[in-house]
Amino acid sequence: MTTTAAHASSTVAGLAAQICPVAPPGAQKYADQLMGYLLWGVGLLFILGVVVGIAAIVGGRAFSMPHASKAGVVGIVLVFAAIIGYLVLPGIVRAMTGSGCV
Repeated sequence: MTTTAAHASSTVAGLAAQICPVAPPGAQKYADQLMGYLLWGVGLLFILGVVVGIAAIVGGRAFSMPHASKAGVVGIVLVFAAIIGYLVLPGIVRAMTGSGCV
């Protein structure tokens, strides 16, 4: 590789390190609205999962169905594991990807 080609490739690499993705003008409002709907939807699904798990436990005990009770306990444990993952995984992805600049 000649010195000119090496200099050109290092200049291109330097320029690429400074490029940061930016949303188009006016798009951030809709992105925030969509993320708000997603946040509330996921929260409601977590609550629904806990309610269904408790109903399975109570129904299993009331109708002498031990498998339903066990499924309810497993369901509640899985909901809480999903909540922990929902809180922890975005931080891990953010740490791996950095500031978002390429």
